[in-house]
Amino acid sequence: MQQKYLPLIIAAALSALSVSAQASGYRFGSQSISGQGTADANGAEAADASTIFYNPAGLSRLDGTQISAGATVVVPHSTFNDTGSTHFTGAPAGGTAANDYAPNSVTAPSLYFSKKLNDQWAVGFGLFVPYGAKLDYGNTWTGRYALSNIKLEAVNLNPSVAWKLNEHHSFGFGIDAEYMKAELGQAVDVPGSIAALSSGAGAAQGALLIKQIAALGGNPALLRTAGDAHGSNDGKDWGWGFNLGYLFTLDENTRFGLAYRSSISHQLRGSTVWDFSKVTTDPIVNQVLATASHKANSAALVALRTPETLSANVFHQFDSKWAGMADVTFTRNNRMGDLDIQFPGTSEGNEVIRQQWKNTVRVSVGGNYAYSENLTLRAGIAHDQSPVKSAELTHPALPDSDRMQYSVGANWKLSPRSSIDFAYSFLDFKDANINYTNQCNPLATSCTGNGETTRGVYQTHLSLVGLSYNYKF
Repeated sequence: MQQKYLPLIIAAALSALSVSAQASGYRFGSQSISGQGTADANGAEAADASTIFYNPAGLSRLDGTQISAGATVVVPHSTFNDTGSTHFTGAPAGGTAANDYAPNSVTAPSLYFSKKLNDQWAVGFGLFVPYGAKLDYGNTWTGRYALSNIKLEAVNLNPSVAWKLNEHHSFGFGIDAEYMKAELGQAVDVPGSIAALSSGAGAAQGALLIKQIAALGGNPALLRTAGDAHGSNDGKDWGWGFNLGYLFTLDENTRFGLAYRSSISHQLRGSTVWDFSKVTTDPIVNQVLATASHKANSAALVALRTPETLSANVFHQFDSKWAGMADVTFTRNNRMGDLDIQFPGTSEGNEVIRQQWKNTVRVSVGGNYAYSENLTLRAGIAHDQSPVKSAELTHPALPDSDRMQYSVGANWKLSPRSSIDFAYSFLDFKDANINYTNQCNPLATSCTGNGETTRGVYQTHLSLVGLSYNYKF
């Protein structure tokens, strides 16, 4: 691949990412349209070049040179019902309902290429979207002190090679170059802070604040009408990993696969900006409040490790018409512990998003039916566990829950060399309860956070429509 085209391909992939809900965690589950049609039970099928993602050893089964290019359109529907979100003071958070926080639709691309070198060796290249999130609640919703918006984008470049030892054993290896960038915004609880400084232990500090404003010519009366400030963070990074595959072919009708995809470490580096300019109509009041908050624009750093996966799968051709397949995938989500947003070069303490994820298992079964020489029908069903442990560890950035996936698909041969894959999936999520409390508060100096409690119930389901074109040279 010519290097001059690489930035264009990455830009195209990053321009259209998913909401954070198709697979558990931030993982985007549909990496190929043929796989989507069987609810991703096809790890041992190796029907096209997308086997690079599911099991690179499957490259050994592909003849000639093949390319598969596809896109999945995600159509989400999600609602949030607030059940009592509060300031850190315990007072109701107020604000507006969360409406239209998920996009109407988004599109995620995939591209795979394979080439058989000889009877033993094959190579390939994959480009796909492993993770994604895009939610925008706005700056006034009831949970704004936890999150106003999040955008997580990732693209993986995956060159791979396969070696066929004999008729029974094949091995695959790939290198993963993963680019990730993220944006996160949240309100700053200025009204709650002022309320806490109006009486009790904070009264002396509140009185000093009023004196400072008056001494600088500001209007302290505007403190009674103060609104929220806003903070935003961004970061980006390249990370490196690998994936392995093994395919055991028992006979011409049956094969078993094992696949491993490693964890990838990221150091997302970017910036943090705090905006107090709209807290009141008086710039002097706003500046005094900004200084008292101990929040200063600075660099930002988030260290994280993506979870590794281990998959076991099987494929069996029952007769000339019917084939069945199954997959079990273990994901080590506990790699994703709490997210610590650091502010290098300042005395500001970290902002911590508590996650403490648990490991999960995804189970899927699917089948193919050769309706005719040119048309193959597919179907599959899957159950996917959520890594979120409890309502107390559910954050608005990922209102995740266990889900069922129901998929249908088809492959239509246009010619001996070309074909089209189509797939439709419906994902039904369990209701996700949230009762998340930030363990910091805006008056603390050793940490960053609003101390808010976000309470409510998410109800979510998704539709996915996928289309790809395959060509054999």
